[in-house]
Amino acid sequence: MNPRVNSANVLHDLIASVGGSVHLPGADESARGPAICNGAVDRRPAVVVKCRNADEVRLAVRAARLRNFPLSVRGAGHDWVGQSVRHDGMVIDLSAMRHVNVDPITRIATVEGGATAADVIGAARQYGLVAVTGNIGAVGMAGLTLGGGYGPLTPKFGLALDNLLNADVVLEDGSLVMADCTTNGELFWALRGGGGNFGVVVSMRIRLHPLSEVLGGVIAFPWSEARTVLHAYCALMSSAPDELSVLGGIFPTLDGQPALFLAPAWCGDPARGQPVIAELRSLGSPLFSNVGMMSYADMLARFDAHLIKGRSYAVQTRWMADLSSDTVDALMAAGKSRSSTTSIIALQHFHGAGTRIATSSTAFGLRRRHFMIGIVASWDPVADDGAAHRQWARSLSSSLEPSAIAGGYANLLAADAYEQVDAAYGCNALRLRRLKKRFDPDGVFACRNSSFPLNQGS
Repeated sequence: MNPRVNSANVLHDLIASVGGSVHLPGADESARGPAICNGAVDRRPAVVVKCRNADEVRLAVRAARLRNFPLSVRGAGHDWVGQSVRHDGMVIDLSAMRHVNVDPITRIATVEGGATAADVIGAARQYGLVAVTGNIGAVGMAGLTLGGGYGPLTPKFGLALDNLLNADVVLEDGSLVMADCTTNGELFWALRGGGGNFGVVVSMRIRLHPLSEVLGGVIAFPWSEARTVLHAYCALMSSAPDELSVLGGIFPTLDGQPALFLAPAWCGDPARGQPVIAELRSLGSPLFSNVGMMSYADMLARFDAHLIKGRSYAVQTRWMADLSSDTVDALMAAGKSRSSTTSIIALQHFHGAGTRIATSSTAFGLRRRHFMIGIVASWDPVADDGAAHRQWARSLSSSLEPSAIAGGYANLLAADAYEQVDAAYGCNALRLRRLKKRFDPDGVFACRNSSFPLNQGS
């Protein structure tokens, strides 16, 4: 008998007692495991447990421990590097746990582990409240929050993790604990930036903020002006107020040619924001400008349209203190030489509230002003094997390395990016390793390629 199937059958017997939805290999395509956004990831787990509540998660963890199954956790499936799907292991799938409860009086949302950013924003919207999210609504809220959470509201309200109030976590022994600043404080510290390396976050409470609409949209500049606009964008962001976030980047136009895009989001008084938007438009001669008052949900939906499930992706990330001439030269060269018309380079500036939090207060490793650059190679998996696209992303990352800040955004780092993973946590790395040994001594929540992996997929 195939030992892989036999082990899966043992797990089936254990988990069926609580009615968990268990998929075994070989039955059909869905039994291979939960889909993730990246079609380039080809990992097939031995068993997938689609949990509906914390009790089923606890039993699944215990079952994996009993049979020494490698374990991973899938939230919403928005996973660039595939760490939420362990090959020949068990995947605890939280995609059925998407309930969000909003208390409009305390301005707190209780969010289950599989809920997306769009789920949270949709639940809070009726009360005139928002949560700090990333730029895409389809991203899992737990994975985003545990690893950091850059987004349009970060300058005003901090990273997503800065708005985490407490979390319910299933540990490696199957126990369920609550962690906040006063109870299991060391675990709570590690969760905020250390990712899903310490257990399964089945529920969490996050702070909400009063905001009905934002002044947002997109301004596109011709490629011939990209260099000038990038330098001007960097200068403008050096003194940007907390109310202003501007996602910059090199994106394809409808004909596939590159253009420089700026996507502002102003969350303050609209009257004060209009001159700021006018200044952004004046950085060049826009191909088009579509900026106006909109709901936060509608703004996220615009970015969701750029994520095509099933396409193949390869992602690199760098932290940059500023956009020097060498950095801009590298971005321009990469923008011109893109191996695919759908590949993009995104720039998110970190300033404001998040910089006023001490680095030692959470596990997140970089609290000073910087640009987070995301390099996203994208291709049709039917067309080729992706080698040229991966090389394009690696080449740009290597070009940026000499002037980059050590490390990078943990939510976008692959486990085998050893030097970047280690440096991403800065002075917090040693404390994180000690806590890893304390809360997960056997490395249950561990990927094979890293001593301190990124595990709970967003």
